[in-house]
Amino acid sequence: MSNQDLYSNNPLQGVKLEQVVEELVEQYGWELLHAYLQLNCFKNNPDIKSAVKFLRKTQWAQEKVDNFYLYRLKNLPKPDDVQYELPPRDRVIPADHKPGEPCELSFSDAKRIMEKKASKQRARARKQRSNASNPWGN
Repeated sequence: MSNQDLYSNNPLQGVKLEQVVEELVEQYGWELLHAYLQLNCFKNNPDIKSAVKFLRKTQWAQEKVDNFYLYRLKNLPKPDDVQYELPPRDRVIPADHKPGEPCELSFSDAKRIMEKKASKQRARARKQRSNASNPWGN
C-alpha cells in the first residue's frame, strides 16, 4: 500500500491551514473557538490571516487546531494510542471512519472541559511533588 493510499482518508490531507481556520470560524465563531482552545489569536483582534500566521509559527497550537478540526468539526472517532502520538496531519484514519456532522458546542461545555483539564493538571502536579523523600507533596 502506498503512502498516497494510507493518507487518502485523512480529512487534513491536502487542506491548507487557512482553509481549516476559515471552516472552524464559519461553523463556530471566534469566541467559541477561544473558549475551547484557549488561544489568544482567537481572542485579541481575531482575523484569519493573523491566526494562520501564528499557527504556522507555533507547532503545538497548529496541532491543537488540527485536532479540534478532526474531532469536533469533522466528528471523527478519537485515535488509538499509536495514532495519537503522531501529529494530526500524519495520522492514518481507518477507511470505515467517515466524517460526520459537526459537534454542537456551547460555552458551558467549554467551561466544564477547562475545569476538568485544570483538575487533572493539579492532580499531576501533586503527584510529581510527592516522592519518597517528600510523601506529603509540600
